[in-house]
Amino acid sequence: MFLRQTYLFKSYSTQEEFREHYKELDKFYSDKRLGSFVANGKTVFRLFAPSCNLVKLCILDKPGAKNYKEYFMIRDEQGVWEFSVEGELFGKFYGYKVYQRGDDFTNPHIPICVDPYAKAVATFTTFMNPRLSIVTKENGFNWEGDTWIERDWRDLIIYEMHVRDMTAHKTSGAKKPGTYQGLIEKNIKGGLNYIKDLGVNTVELLPAQDFGYCEIPYRQTLAGKFNTWNPYERNHWGYMTGAFFAPASYYSEDWKNFKWNKWIGTTGRQVNDFKEIVKAFHKENISVVMDVVYNHLSEYEVGNLKQIDKEYYFRLDEHGNYISESYCGNDLKTERPMMRRLILESLIYWMEEYHVDGFRFDLGKLIDWTTIEIISDELRKINPNVIIVCEPWGGGYEPTGFSRRNWGAWNDQIRNGIKGENPYNGLGWIFGHWYGNNSPQRIKSYVNGTLTRDSLGLFIKKEHSVNYLESHDGFSLGDFIRIGTKEVDPHHTIKDVDLNAKLSPLQLKLNKLAALFLFTSQGVTMISSGQEFARSKVIPFNITVKDTNKGRIDHNTYDKDNETNYINYKHAEMNKDLRDYYKGLIELRKNFESFRRAEYHHINFFDNSSSKFALGYTITHNRETFVVLLNADQANTIEFNLPDGAYDVLVDKDKAGVKTLFVTGGSIELPPISGMVLKLK
Repeated sequence: MFLRQTYLFKSYSTQEEFREHYKELDKFYSDKRLGSFVANGKTVFRLFAPSCNLVKLCILDKPGAKNYKEYFMIRDEQGVWEFSVEGELFGKFYGYKVYQRGDDFTNPHIPICVDPYAKAVATFTTFMNPRLSIVTKENGFNWEGDTWIERDWRDLIIYEMHVRDMTAHKTSGAKKPGTYQGLIEKNIKGGLNYIKDLGVNTVELLPAQDFGYCEIPYRQTLAGKFNTWNPYERNHWGYMTGAFFAPASYYSEDWKNFKWNKWIGTTGRQVNDFKEIVKAFHKENISVVMDVVYNHLSEYEVGNLKQIDKEYYFRLDEHGNYISESYCGNDLKTERPMMRRLILESLIYWMEEYHVDGFRFDLGKLIDWTTIEIISDELRKINPNVIIVCEPWGGGYEPTGFSRRNWGAWNDQIRNGIKGENPYNGLGWIFGHWYGNNSPQRIKSYVNGTLTRDSLGLFIKKEHSVNYLESHDGFSLGDFIRIGTKEVDPHHTIKDVDLNAKLSPLQLKLNKLAALFLFTSQGVTMISSGQEFARSKVIPFNITVKDTNKGRIDHNTYDKDNETNYINYKHAEMNKDLRDYYKGLIELRKNFESFRRAEYHHINFFDNSSSKFALGYTITHNRETFVVLLNADQANTIEFNLPDGAYDVLVDKDKAGVKTLFVTGGSIELPPISGMVLKLK
């Protein structure tokens, strides 16, 4: 059997021979169920690995066991290796030893590879993140009638958040801080209670598929890389997925701090823990979206797809080296039929098994268009309103291409146009500057959803535009404003984080104006956790880690499982004025469809000759008429003449909501850096 496959393993003397070899790999496809499952009193194990010479199934009673059972697996003509063991092996640990051409079949150092279809995994918290798969019993969870939330995309108000960060800080009040269970504890300040009080209707979880928790040793060489960038030796955000079907096990460990050289996830509790958080959010009518990474695999990983079948699963150059347009070491070859199948089946699994309402795709442009289209079609068969959004970049930039395929995408134009590209020399509209090609016309296009019918627009439909000013990447909006105003020096060591977090009058005005523009623009609205109180990401100055930026504001916090990232609810109270403003804007958007569903021709702008940074417009929808006034002029009070009639003022420079603050008409003056929303009586 193995001899018939040797044509796959010869050396390549020409690039043409190399290409022919990879073209041959594309022919492999199997409809067999993959992974481990119990059937007819036996436990079946199947692995797709078309290019290898031999696979051994390893079954362990416990992680780290030196003595375990090995079985030689049998390969079919479609590249699937299979073996069945008598009995229902639920709770057993397993993996595969995969031998490539030239490997010694007796080599004891061949790593045990995790099953790509494993529904739960145990991970050893050390460099290269070794894992074991767990035979899992499914369909035993009591959902109490729960199902997907079907919500019109135009109504989405998304809160991007990290499972651990929402309760890890002591101010959250959680009894199990930083865990799935802590996230949904009742009667605490943080977590679900806080999110519910804020009023958003959707949460987007930073990656919660099991991922590479540990990076390589600082100032040391491992796996051919020398770590000069990460003194924490950790990955906190999770954009290094290692198991596409399995929930992250770290968030089921009741640890105050990360522990090295420990097995986590061994009980499989993370499966039900994740289901519990989805059910709890759904009970509050809050949708759950998962941030997923299918463009690359965890870079610091031993015993995964790289060892299973590098040539099949990864994009390689003509010399067999990994291509890294993701800048994460190893781009997945999503166009391979069985890689595409793995992506699609894992997405469907999260929908059907975990009731997830949608997905945000990291670096979406690195996924091939055919896979994009299949995902769109197949997921909508399950839930017609499934949320599918992405970053429209990575190996290119095509937000319009995603919109044509009925995907939403992050709108970086509104982000950069309104706040700016960077806080040093790239300030935007709220600061009284035009960044790049921005202009009054561009600002108007953002209000309308950045549509292709406008010059330089991106989206076919406004509900494809995910409008945001802050995400996990880059400076928080609050810090961007702190630095942009020059009221905080980013190179200065901050020892009093409370004093730094407290907003100045100027910072407060800029934050409010930015929020008002965001929540009154057509499209999907997204904020990042803590944006509502101008969260500041300061690296603690007194930590023992050899971080040369200790005590400074951080713009890239992916590696910090500490108070740099944790939500500090004391700061939320300290800046309650801004938080209440966000709550009021959320309430306004939820209560009035005009800010979500108005037609293009029902939004009419009127310019103000006093300042190019002053803007007003009317919205007419369902017999309601609103006037939105915005003044980003930094120095001048602007007078606006209102259309005829009396108006209830719902939002001004101080407060926002659905209750009338006062009644006005005729003309009204807007102070610098402020806005207003009025409703015709």
